Amino acid sequence: MPTRKPRNPELAQAVTSLNDAAQHVRKAVQGKIDDVRGAAQAELAKVKAKALAKTTLTHEKVESVLNKAEARLHKAIASAQTALDKAVRAAEKRSAAATPSPAKTAVARKAPAKKAAAGSKTAK
Repeated sequence: MPTRKPRNPELAQAVTSLNDAAQHVRKAVQGKIDDVRGAAQAELAKVKAKALAKTTLTHEKVESVLNKAEARLHKAIASAQTALDKAVRAAEKRSAAATPSPAKTAVARKAPAKKAAAGSKTAK
């Protein structure tokens, strides 16, 4: 519904002045809102930068700890492999010492026969 135009020229002037004042207030408030928005964005950017710095620092610390753990694990695995190789070599040596060689068994079998033959000659 369209607004009526007042017949009184002073009222018409007052309405025009009120409209102009409302526009000025709107612009002023809009400017203040833009200022507050800018300040808020700046503060949020600062907080975000600090948080990212802390996150990066924390990430670096975690990476450092993980790298140390990986190095220790690698060292432990290498040590375990070395110990296993050493134990296998020792077991092979013990096994070789406990098992007579075929040449030794042949000599050992012949020797008692000669002794027995030599002993039977003396017994006669």
